Amino acid sequence: MAISITLPLATGALETLTLNPTGPWRKPAGLITSRKVYAAAHVIPEVLGNNVPGAPADIDWDATLAFRRELWSWGVGIADAMDTAQRGMGLDWPATQELIARSAAEAAKIATPERTVRDLLACGAGTDQLDPAGVGPGAAGLEAVLAAYREQIAVVEASGAKVIIMASRALAKVASGPGDYLALYGTLLSEVKEPVVLHWLGTMFDPALAGYWGSDDIAAATATFQQLIEAHAAKVDGVKVSLLDAGHEVALRGGLPAGVRLYTGDDFNYPELIDGDGMHHSDALLGIFAAIAPAASTALQEYDAGRPAEARAILDSTRELGLHIFEAPTYYYKTGIAFLAWLNGHQAGFQMVGGLHSGRDVNHLVELFRLANTARLLLNPGLAATRMAGFLNAAGVKSAVLEGARA
Repeated sequence: MAISITLPLATGALETLTLNPTGPWRKPAGLITSRKVYAAAHVIPEVLGNNVPGAPADIDWDATLAFRRELWSWGVGIADAMDTAQRGMGLDWPATQELIARSAAEAAKIATPERTVRDLLACGAGTDQLDPAGVGPGAAGLEAVLAAYREQIAVVEASGAKVIIMASRALAKVASGPGDYLALYGTLLSEVKEPVVLHWLGTMFDPALAGYWGSDDIAAATATFQQLIEAHAAKVDGVKVSLLDAGHEVALRGGLPAGVRLYTGDDFNYPELIDGDGMHHSDALLGIFAAIAPAASTALQEYDAGRPAEARAILDSTRELGLHIFEAPTYYYKTGIAFLAWLNGHQAGFQMVGGLHSGRDVNHLVELFRLANTARLLLNPGLAATRMAGFLNAAGVKSAVLEGARA
């Protein structure tokens, strides 16, 4: 029996939406080999925790780790303790350390010689234990940033996960030019035990990162970035670029040293970037993949089977949902990731650490529901409809599930 729900339009009028069945998604029987992929995962708070703005994160560890096991079951790796997990937006460093340790312990349970902990899990190392406002200029400030990076890299390395060197707000504040970036990152790359992922996060994701790599000019910043990679290629597993600029990514991808991957961080243009241009393709490290894991996994399996047209069609079918979740202000995309996880039963309540569930308005979340339905990514339509109706009623919008809902 079809399930329908009453939804509001932006005008205030109501419409009845009939839900689609879940898509023909399938879990892989073995390893996915055609692309190297990490889904950036969020954290799930305790529903009765004090997760208000400014409070230390109170995490529901059972639900958070269950969500990671669910992602692994779709054959993708997980990028953890990154911006999707609300680094710098609610997830404090003590909670981050525990997240890294717990996720790595879970990864170790399912690791194999063919799919190691590093393949299953990559974790962000940054400098967010510092208060950027209190980091002074000059050599002392740079030494504080270097020490903070070293502390976090040591935590990730000790866990067995792959290190992702995240962009640093503190470094953006104290660096005087490209030379400071080259020197500090060069020191870190000379010290790491295994090749790492370098993360370039654009200002649409974090405005405090303006001028990263020593310039607001993207071409000049890219030249510095490439100089760093070329000088330390043996210690760079790959680069994750989150600038939402497909042309820039394609150009950078074509110029990387042999063996250095381009992990797309472009949550707008990922279908064509993963598909490739006939000479190169991007691998992926994406927040949107945490939301669309069933479809993404099925698409990757199509690439493995030598059916690229079918794979591309599946990825294209999720594009509008990705564009919506990551629309400006993009740094609130995490709210949409958590909302869809709640609709699909991966967390008990629609809450986020730091109170970030207030980051999107009702109209945005209603449209997210519509687009998830179009993409056939409501994994239990009855549950999703029941939860959506309850959310709308609590928000003061009359809604009802009309047929066949299952709680």
